[in-house]
Amino acid sequence: MIKRTLYFGNPAYLSLKLGQLVVKIPDSQDNMETVRTIPIEDIGIVILDHKQITLTQGLIESLLDNNCALITCSSNHLPVGLMLPLYGNTIQNERFRYQIDASLPLRKQLWQQTVQAKISNQAAVLKYATGSVHNNMQIWAADVRSGDSANMEARAAAYYWKTLFQDIDGFVRGRDEDEPNNLLNYGYAIVRAIIARALVSSGLLPTLGIHHHNRYNAYCLADDIMEPYRPYVDKTVFDICRRGGSLKLTIDLKRELLSIPTMDVCINDKRSPLMVAATTTTASLVKCFTGEMRRISYPLIT
Repeated sequence: MIKRTLYFGNPAYLSLKLGQLVVKIPDSQDNMETVRTIPIEDIGIVILDHKQITLTQGLIESLLDNNCALITCSSNHLPVGLMLPLYGNTIQNERFRYQIDASLPLRKQLWQQTVQAKISNQAAVLKYATGSVHNNMQIWAADVRSGDSANMEARAAAYYWKTLFQDIDGFVRGRDEDEPNNLLNYGYAIVRAIIARALVSSGLLPTLGIHHHNRYNAYCLADDIMEPYRPYVDKTVFDICRRGGSLKLTIDLKRELLSIPTMDVCINDKRSPLMVAATTTTASLVKCFTGEMRRISYPLIT
C-alpha cells in the first residue's frame, strides 16, 4: 500500500479521533474549524512547516505506532528534525544483532554495491539531461572496488555536478550554496525520511551505518542506503530548472518534490512507487546481514 505524505505549512491543530487524523485550522475569529480527517493507516510521512502547528500526544503516539515519520522544518523551511518509532519490527532485537555482528568485509561489499548503483543512476540522469551517453560514468561504476577504496564516488560526483547543471553559472553542490541547492536539500530530506522509515520497519538500526560513521549522526545507515535514491531527486530538480522561473522553495515546488515518494521506479525488473521500493531495499539488506542474500536490491534509472 502506498502511504500518503502530508505537508502542513499553515497554522493548524492536529489531533486524533477514532483512528483519524483530525485537521483543524483557525477561522477569521480565531476559532478552530475542522477541515478534514485522514485515516492514520494511510499516512507514511508528515511534514510540519510552521511554528503555529500543534499536535496532541495521542496523535503522535498513533502516528508512530503506524510507523509514520514526522519531519519538522526550520525557519528557512528546510527539514531539521525527524521522529521515528522505536519499535518498527517484531523481531527487531534479532535483526539488531545481525546488523551489529556484520563483518567488515561484508560492510565493504555492501558499500561497493551501493556506490555502483548510485553512479549508474547518476549516469542515467546525465543521459536524460544531456541526451548523450557518458561512458566514463559507467566505467567508474564498474571500477568501484570493495569499500570504494579508490573513492570512485567522489570522482563521479565531481563530473556529475559539473555536467548536470552546466547551464547554471557558477553552480556548486553544497548544503549552504546557492539555488537549486535548496531544492536538492529539500528532496534529499524527504528521501532520507523514507529510507529511515523503511529501515525501522525492517527491524534495523538507522544509526549503525555500513560506511558513514559520524558519531553525531543518528541516521548513518539511512545516509548510506539513500545514496542510489538521490539521483531521483536530482532528476526532479533538473526538470524544475529546465522549465525556467523562480527556484525559490514555494508551495508549488514543495508539492512537486513531495511527489517523490510516489514516483515510479524500477527495482528487481518491476515498477514500484519509490516508497515501496525503499522497503524492498531495506528488506534485502536484512537478508544480506543474515547471509540469505549477497546483494542489496536497489532501483535503477533506465
